[in-house]
Amino acid sequence: MSFQVTVQPSGRQFSCDAGESILTAAIRAGVGLPYGCKNGACSSCKGKLVAGQVEHGPHQERALSAHEQQLGYALFCVAKPQSDVTIEAREVAGVGEIPVRKLPVRVAKLDKVAEDVIVLSLQLPANDRLQYKAGQYVEFLLRDGKRRSYSMATAPHKDEPMSLHIRHLPGGLFTDQVFTTLKERDILRIEGPLGTFFLREDSDKPIVLLASGTGFAPIKAIVEQLEHAGSTRPVTLYWGGRRPQDLYMDALCQQWQRDLPNFKYVPVVSNAQPEDQWSGRSGFVHRAVMEDFPDLSGHQVYACGAPIVVESAQRDFSAQCGLPEDEFYADSFTSEADLAKAVSDSPAS
Repeated sequence: MSFQVTVQPSGRQFSCDAGESILTAAIRAGVGLPYGCKNGACSSCKGKLVAGQVEHGPHQERALSAHEQQLGYALFCVAKPQSDVTIEAREVAGVGEIPVRKLPVRVAKLDKVAEDVIVLSLQLPANDRLQYKAGQYVEFLLRDGKRRSYSMATAPHKDEPMSLHIRHLPGGLFTDQVFTTLKERDILRIEGPLGTFFLREDSDKPIVLLASGTGFAPIKAIVEQLEHAGSTRPVTLYWGGRRPQDLYMDALCQQWQRDLPNFKYVPVVSNAQPEDQWSGRSGFVHRAVMEDFPDLSGHQVYACGAPIVVESAQRDFSAQCGLPEDEFYADSFTSEADLAKAVSDSPAS
């Protein structure tokens, strides 16, 4: 059995199998619904249920509250139709242009750039390139059907192994492997490209890039893409970490600031210790943006990193700095702990 999904205001339609989420069916059909985690831990795919019935799977309360459900909102990554449905969602242009593929990759290099961060470089099969947009991610296909998501840290035009930034989460199924047993020439399997967080190149608005921790990875790809395209748009990068050593590619960002005429870099540290001798900006990274840009009404913002950083930026930039809601693009890095919390937080339905 399958159900028909109609998207407003575009009028696009696609079929959704029984027991399948609206988002999964949309990705398969090449319909560009916005999304991030795909697991009910962020709210990127939230939209309005105009007609029909859905059943929600486990998700975090902060991603979709019971009150929002009563108002007719749905979280499409965990919403499974129980009838034909009509939804209201802002479609993302260009998502369906690139096919999602599964393919093997070989570990080319493991470079430990910080105590808890490894840059994992992957070599694709000979004479093959993975098409993607700067900012998107891939999923590693692990045993028992488990998956782990990581953003590409290299722009798609780069003629070099594709790199990902892996932060070690002790006890993590994949990160423990990366930091202990994974070695060069090992074979892994990935699926991608995925996600609707990518550079919009059809605008000339100034750009604010906001990263926390390894959320820097897709931001790096976006900067490389802007440089490759010869963009003249003003770009300001804010990168936040608890300690200075968390800004593990600070030298690269400083180099961009020297080499790129319209680029500015602002490192922000929230928990510097006396031995760090930190003399730069301190506090919450999104607050540094607000201090420098009290009016964001004419900007685009690309934010990536810890959920609390992304959510705070989205809320405060819109409410206090006048950023249009449709000019905030985000990728919230949700861990397995976040996804587990989605199950425990999920309201009964």
